[in-house]
Amino acid sequence: MSDAHADVSKHVKTYIAVFATLATLTVITVWASTWHFSHPVAIAVALAIASVKATLVATIFMHLKWEKAGNIWFVIALTAVFFVFLVTIPSLVHSDKPMGTVFTSWG
Repeated sequence: MSDAHADVSKHVKTYIAVFATLATLTVITVWASTWHFSHPVAIAVALAIASVKATLVATIFMHLKWEKAGNIWFVIALTAVFFVFLVTIPSLVHSDKPMGTVFTSWG
């Protein structure tokens, strides 16, 4: 019985550490938004922090850290590659505009 309690206690400590890390990264995200980066750098910083947070949630809270099947990691990697591809499409389309084109909003 005490072995089960020690196992649960170990997991609770892990969950608390991950929660503290997620809270810290959220504070860092808000703090980084006050810096005056160029637009692409600001997006890169925000995506980097969000990727670390998403990885923590997926590996610990979704129990993927203890998963034995390699298929799950293959699907996650494929999803990441697809996401990067979808994120780069607007920059590829944006770059085919003629020189001197002014981008304005609709209103």
